[in-house]
Amino acid sequence: MRLNQNTLLLGKKVVLVPYTSEHVPRYHEWMKSEELQRLTASEPLTLEQEYAMQCSWREDADKCTFIVLDAEKWQAQPVPTEESCMAGDVNLFLTDVEDPTLGEIEVMIAARRVARGLHCALALLSDTSGGVTKLGLTKFEAKIGQGNEPSIRMFQKLHFKQVAVSSIFQEVTFRLTMSEAERQWLLEKPSHLEEKPYREGSTEPH
Repeated sequence: MRLNQNTLLLGKKVVLVPYTSEHVPRYHEWMKSEELQRLTASEPLTLEQEYAMQCSWREDADKCTFIVLDAEKWQAQPVPTEESCMAGDVNLFLTDVEDPTLGEIEVMIAARRVARGLHCALALLSDTSGGVTKLGLTKFEAKIGQGNEPSIRMFQKLHFKQVAVSSIFQEVTFRLTMSEAERQWLLEKPSHLEEKPYREGSTEPH
């Protein structure tokens, strides 16, 4: 989504950057994992297909995708490549043309060191706060595999409530509806995150 093409979100534990062609090789290696394929309900792609998917996600008006970087690695000296700091991704999809206030969220954390803790939650909150303030979203949904207990627990901690179960797809749908109290709670959570300009190809964005 063009909304976040030039946006970098800097936090204490994670850094969120737009998904660029630089990130594709590492992402492709991750998605060879049968466990990640199962947890994300994904099919394996060729490297060429992964590059095409990256272009699609970057240009599509109904997707907002960030790559999650390990902030500690990213801020090390000498300056590392973003690919070497990658930890996962966060996606926000506008999936319902009849309801422009609804966004679907996906989170994938591949680096176990970052997955342990609340780092993925911080990434999620960053994306949803952007959805609240810039897109006018009032409802967020997440579809999670029934066996993906870590993701289920994370979304429950973020006030998402279970609203549906699909035995066919073996997934559970969680939803967060933004009351004024939830909105204030959500917008206050990532207050330590700093929004900065991002340019693809920069050797030192920080």
